[in-house]
Amino acid sequence: MKNNKKVIYWLLTGCVLIFIMVVVGGITRLTHSGLSISNYKLISGTIPPMNEIEWNEAFDLYKQYPEYQKINADITIEDFKDIYFWEWLHRFLGRFLGVVFLIPFLYFLLKKQLTKPTIRKCVILLFLGGFQGFLGWYMVKSGLVERPDVSHYRLAMHLTTAFLTFSYSLWVALDLKFPDKKEFHKGLRNLIRFTYIILVIQIIWGAFVAGLDAGWIHNHWPLMSDGKLIHETVTIEQNPIWKNFIEGKSGVQFIHRYLAYIVVGLIVFIWFKAKKVKTDRLQNKSIQMLVGLVFIQFALGVFTLLYQVPVVLGVLHQVIAFFLLATMTFTLHRFSK
Repeated sequence: MKNNKKVIYWLLTGCVLIFIMVVVGGITRLTHSGLSISNYKLISGTIPPMNEIEWNEAFDLYKQYPEYQKINADITIEDFKDIYFWEWLHRFLGRFLGVVFLIPFLYFLLKKQLTKPTIRKCVILLFLGGFQGFLGWYMVKSGLVERPDVSHYRLAMHLTTAFLTFSYSLWVALDLKFPDKKEFHKGLRNLIRFTYIILVIQIIWGAFVAGLDAGWIHNHWPLMSDGKLIHETVTIEQNPIWKNFIEGKSGVQFIHRYLAYIVVGLIVFIWFKAKKVKTDRLQNKSIQMLVGLVFIQFALGVFTLLYQVPVVLGVLHQVIAFFLLATMTFTLHRFSK
């Protein structure tokens, strides 16, 4: 039988692994572990240093790069092992995910358990996975030069691609699980599509905030600081003015902070509009979950800011963003033809 449960479980397993990778990636970023492995070895890099000689060699290599020379010159080899672990785990999960996707895909292909449309979608997923791996290398490379920190643009590309790869994997699984969609509402669907786009933009600016360490400033709410709705630094850090909103810490935080209100407002509006049309049980449940998740996410964002981005809150904020995008993907699927 084509498009069977095994294929759905395989795709959902990929979703779970991407989710775990994003969580580990968030921890890697928040613990400043992302530049601890200075070289990239696709096969041999799967195994971490196994003895003191190998650990010393890895540590000596790390010492040759700006992060050690400019920031971490006082760390011990035991400290190095801690940051190395998170980066190694993140890379290991990436390799494991590639294997988990490719081998079953070839198996299902040989067993002719995939329809032509599903094969095309899986090829797109294969490309997205490979591109995600490339972006990870491209991101790390930006932090191995003079400035010991990765480019926030490359970080945003890496994170956003992970989110979108997850969403597309989920969408393909949902196509197989629910081949017949019900209760189509064009106006509501378009509103959900628009909100989806705004949510992705919000995720991109969240990555900008993380990449620029912009969560460590203006740690007040609801005002930015000094009793001001818009702090004066929002428009004076960069020239021309528009660059403040993509490269300035205050400007980037400003966008992320106030775009959150728009996301909340749009999801509440979706809930309000859905009450006026006929919807099925899954459509109702998905919208209710959206409303609950967006308020949890908003609250987490506030507390993450107020407490100056502790690792636990920072990771939770990223996790709920992931759940929110997943629920938005499910909702859009249920309202599409």
